[in-house]
Amino acid sequence: MNTITPTGDGVTGVPDWLPDEKMLARMANEFFAALPGLQPVPAVQPASAVPAVQPATAAQPATAVQQATAVSAIQPAAAISAAQRAGPSFYFLDYLPPGTGHAGPAPEFPAGARQPFNVNAVRRQFPILSERINGRQLVWLDNAATTQKPQAVIDRLGYFYSHENSNIHRAAHALAARATDAYEGARSAVADFIGAPSADSVVFTRGATEAINLVAQAWGRRYIGPGDEILISHLEHHSNIVPWQQLAEQTGAKLRVIPVDDDGQLLMDAYTDLLTDRTRLVAVSHVSNVLGTIVPVGEIAAAAHRAGAKVLVDGAQAVAHLPIDMSALDADFYAFSGHKVFAPTGIGVLYGKPDVLETMPPWQGGGNMIHDVTLERTTYQQPPARFEAGTGSIADAVALGTALDYVSRLGVADIARYEHELLGYATGQLQGVPGIRLIGTAPEKASVLSFVLDGRTPEEIGSALDQDGIAVRAGHHCAQPILRRFGLESAVRASLAMYNTRGEVDLLAAALRRLAPGGGHRR
Repeated sequence: MNTITPTGDGVTGVPDWLPDEKMLARMANEFFAALPGLQPVPAVQPASAVPAVQPATAAQPATAVQQATAVSAIQPAAAISAAQRAGPSFYFLDYLPPGTGHAGPAPEFPAGARQPFNVNAVRRQFPILSERINGRQLVWLDNAATTQKPQAVIDRLGYFYSHENSNIHRAAHALAARATDAYEGARSAVADFIGAPSADSVVFTRGATEAINLVAQAWGRRYIGPGDEILISHLEHHSNIVPWQQLAEQTGAKLRVIPVDDDGQLLMDAYTDLLTDRTRLVAVSHVSNVLGTIVPVGEIAAAAHRAGAKVLVDGAQAVAHLPIDMSALDADFYAFSGHKVFAPTGIGVLYGKPDVLETMPPWQGGGNMIHDVTLERTTYQQPPARFEAGTGSIADAVALGTALDYVSRLGVADIARYEHELLGYATGQLQGVPGIRLIGTAPEKASVLSFVLDGRTPEEIGSALDQDGIAVRAGHHCAQPILRRFGLESAVRASLAMYNTRGEVDLLAAALRRLAPGGGHRR
């Protein structure tokens, strides 16, 4: 977490008359001693457990994992994770006597070795999974579009608006301090989750799309000019195509494309051949949102850096499924959206290497991002504040911190292992459906299954599956170039997450068999 250094400039929120720590501690103690009736904020209790959809095989008891994944009370953002607790707080919260702050009890997790991943215990934490659609229990297989939210995240939003709601920074009242602590605590949680060297390298945005556009406009317009080249891949989501097309049109740069093979893997020899001394940026997805292909972004970055280019990675489809470590990937920029990793919509992250962020001008102007404003000129804050103009999605950022802590406690490697096994099972089940064609068969894949079915349009399939309570995505998935690479304008996409089960895969496969040629479409 960052600390704020007194400057006396009236902008950073710490005036030059601020008393020293001992005096401030004494003032705080005297203040709260005069309020004998002040009580700690009561914790919000989570909703009751939600029954799980049982997988095809008998479930094993999971008491330990239930305890490990259940958050017994909503925590203040400053106490959500060990990494956050280790950092300093903001303003006078360091000096609040016990019982006077916004802190509640930290969630308790069993000591010792991590428990085996148990999907039934996880499912109980997601209330929407008990929803019934058309008389059937919901089977949520649209996770690549958005993930569902655990009760801890839902409750954290409620707690923020009930006990912490305020704009952040500058104000000298208690709620502003609580909200600032929560917001900056979430920034530290993000840095810890992705292995960033510092919270200062984490910029909050509205999502991965805004993060990529920020880089295109703030970095790209400064460092890319006529005749320069931007490399993207054939796998990209429109959010990692359109901003670079716009930048190329604005600057006279050229956009070049890394091809893929028939399995959906990048052709790495072709990639290295495309790299020249005119390459300024390589922008690739970590995981394809249509094919599930896992791109070797570490190898991509190493080759790009040898050519003198910067690297942006769209991590929207990776962050919930793979361990992410910025030191290992060595990307200059990494973007992702909170709603893809069990957090609310409207919040995202841009990671940038500190030395790269330092060279970038702001993209948007307004409050928060300024150091000083006169009628003649403006000076700007250091990153990340420089790129966070106006009032951001404060509560959503706080809940993102809770979501990442939740995933961390389950274990990202354990989640990846479970999903890999589930994807293998689902691939086998769908391959047995008559007339189906799976799109994207790379050996290294995350949990995405895109397909078409003889005699049915993707829209017909999506509508029919919805009648069985099964939610999938049908269409072009905002990635038309890669679908057209496989001769398609649209496809059905079933995308898995850590709370999906073999039983749900069986329901999907059975429904598709009914829709297949000769299946009769019987329910």
